[in-house]
Amino acid sequence: MSEFLTLLPPPDALRLLLENLVIEPQPERVPSAESLHRVVVDSVIAPLNLPSFIRATVDGYAVHSADTHGAGESLPAYLKLVGEVRMGTMPVAPLQSGQCMIIHTGGMLPEGADAVVMVEHTQQALTDEIEILRAVGVGENVLNIGEDVRRGDEVIAPGTRLRSAEIGGLMALGITHIVVARKPRVAILSSGDEVIPPGEPLSAGQVYDVNSYTLATSVERAGGKPVIYGIIPDNPAAFRHSAERALHECDIVVFTAGSSVSARDLTAQTIDQLGQPGVLVHGVNVRPGKPTILAVCNGKAVIGLPGNPVSALIIAGIFVAPLLDRWLGLQSIRPKPFVTARLTVNLSSVSGREDWIAVRLIPTAAGYDAEPLFGKSNLIFTLARADGLMRIHPDANGVAAGSSVKVQLL
Repeated sequence: MSEFLTLLPPPDALRLLLENLVIEPQPERVPSAESLHRVVVDSVIAPLNLPSFIRATVDGYAVHSADTHGAGESLPAYLKLVGEVRMGTMPVAPLQSGQCMIIHTGGMLPEGADAVVMVEHTQQALTDEIEILRAVGVGENVLNIGEDVRRGDEVIAPGTRLRSAEIGGLMALGITHIVVARKPRVAILSSGDEVIPPGEPLSAGQVYDVNSYTLATSVERAGGKPVIYGIIPDNPAAFRHSAERALHECDIVVFTAGSSVSARDLTAQTIDQLGQPGVLVHGVNVRPGKPTILAVCNGKAVIGLPGNPVSALIIAGIFVAPLLDRWLGLQSIRPKPFVTARLTVNLSSVSGREDWIAVRLIPTAAGYDAEPLFGKSNLIFTLARADGLMRIHPDANGVAAGSSVKVQLL
């Protein structure tokens, strides 16, 4: 039976892979409206002040704040109503002392006004007179020019992954196109004589291809562009041909091999022949996913994942996702969503090995319980039934029931 090389902890294995890669984000210009989850390459500089004019934050009346001093329900201030500020237009005249104008949220304050009284704090005594029932100070209920962003400010730093909020900000500044990192093409090659495409008639001893599709969605979610190459027969010539084609056409190559030792060896041998320096890691101290292969061939990352669907998906999260972050130039890595929960059973582990456990979250009066879902790594619905993954640190020998644990949401 083939022996693995020295088993490395996952962080050390990832570090070794990244140290052997020289990657620069490749820019492309896309419509801002279509840039969700894309990573910005260059600084985005505000071309204008935001807001670009002094505007109301509430519905009410534009006033001179000094005219409201001392006003209250028992002793209102009385102001003459001289008009209304129409939305999307400039006020027709400046506001004089003792006057007020109707204004709506987002409306432009007339010259001379320095505050807005909420409509809830007023009453209309006469057709052209408003009772002010609450005093306001200078700048109350208004946004000043540039209060959000000043012209020339860096509003989005390079390496930022765009969310809905950033896209809204781009639109508020009138920026309709933005330069982002090109999505890396990630080749996905699945192998195994027993594996067939979903939808074909299933014979005894055969299984449908799961990994190509779970890995493709995982790559897409992490910011890459998956390219599925189909199923490779378990023979050296087919492996070599598909691997060379994928390495030529794509930026990253991901193999998912059968679980047999011979299949793993064939993957490792093929990868090692693709280019220098070749295989860097063959075996990682993690469960599931020990037979992981990490390599660099002619400047491109090549990763061999276990064939078991759960193992492949978990290991892709540990190695492929951070690799894509580096490829995209991601700098601002936001925390992954997690839930703190109470472990329901004792879990054992081996010191020095990192374990990932699929868990189901059960709501309780005190929060959540984390119930491990025990299943072999080739049972995809073990993971499909899970709400998240729990990590057992390599320094631990296990985790006791009742312990507070962090569950990384799937």
